[in-house]
Amino acid sequence: MRIVRRSADRGHVDAGWLDSRHTFSFGHYHDPAWMGFGPLRVINEDRVAPGGGFPPHRHANMEILSYVISGALAHRDSTGSSGVLRPGELQWMSAGSGIEHSEYNGSDAEPVHFLQIWIMPDRGDLPPAYAQRAFDPARRQGRWATLASPDGELGSLAIRQQAWLRGVRLGDGERVVHALDPARLYWLHVAQGGAVVDGQALAAGDAIGLTGEGGELQLAGRPGEPADLLLFDLPP
Repeated sequence: MRIVRRSADRGHVDAGWLDSRHTFSFGHYHDPAWMGFGPLRVINEDRVAPGGGFPPHRHANMEILSYVISGALAHRDSTGSSGVLRPGELQWMSAGSGIEHSEYNGSDAEPVHFLQIWIMPDRGDLPPAYAQRAFDPARRQGRWATLASPDGELGSLAIRQQAWLRGVRLGDGERVVHALDPARLYWLHVAQGGAVVDGQALAAGDAIGLTGEGGELQLAGRPGEPADLLLFDLPP
């Protein structure tokens, strides 16, 4: 089965300093038809104004990934971890038994545009943890790169779930495929640009979810719209 989630149909919150689009139910946006996809619980596309940010707040038992599209995202948490995330970098925070953190724009002059992603862990109440890693965009151009995985394979970030996050960048004329296991769930999110997926045109913010499908997923770049795509490979 295949479902399409169009960018324009997502939930929307405009708080002045924050403009956020919610793929799944989150905060004041609630839609029983869109509560998540397997263990993938949140994909929020956030734009935070210069000087803005999320004040300290607490989470527990959630794997939280942040992926910056443009600008700089600053992080601080109760374990003493801190950092600034820029395009091409991925941040992982495992809330574990409980963590307090804040995320805010690392610039007083430029907005930050990023994806906030939540994945439910496969085990709970472990010590909280944090890491971030840079991934050379050139190594994802026209080919898949593993960004997160259960065991940190190929230099990826290790997360507490039997899930993989892979990324690819596609220019005009570039094509990639990905083998599908019908026992797994797949969620493909277009972070930037546009692409054609199995003959279907997708724009930035669009997504496709696949369940019970085998064969191959075929992706192609579109003229004038270099694409940045994220593929979540998830347990049912």
